Amino acid sequence: MIDGLSTAGGHPLEPEQLRALAARVAARPELWRPHYDPNATERGFAALHRDESVDVWAIFWLPEHDTGWHDHDTSSGAVHVVEGALEEHVLRLAQPERCRRYEVGASFTFVPSHIHRITCAAPRATSIHAYSPPLWRLGQYTLTEDGALRRVSVSYADELRPLGAAAA
Repeated sequence: MIDGLSTAGGHPLEPEQLRALAARVAARPELWRPHYDPNATERGFAALHRDESVDVWAIFWLPEHDTGWHDHDTSSGAVHVVEGALEEHVLRLAQPERCRRYEVGASFTFVPSHIHRITCAAPRATSIHAYSPPLWRLGQYTLTEDGALRRVSVSYADELRPLGAAAA
């Protein structure tokens, strides 16, 4: 638990409230910096806070890290970039994906139905993620051999990465 963190007492937070929360946590490096390993060769995660309204994570990225296409089931979210840069790729039908780069100090929000993937756009990056209601499940996406989009439900504790092609 994070001292002094007050949330909505069991009520889901709106995306802009999550953005403000992620920025507040990002501004307190004593909360997330102890979890950072500068010698890591894998993406690192640290659960910083979880209550009935929200959960907050620090994620430590390397350049080859890619979450793969996913949604957040019933949770809205916000991401605040603390170090480095991230790119958010948004899935769109019948047109190319939209890609936006977020540098240090930038943030973005999303609603539960938002399908995206996040990649590291710097040698290393650190980001703070806030979700409400707290994450329990996520959906990961892949294309079948015949081009259909397939959703696979995964636990919030599973590491997100691109899925291989699914059988038709």
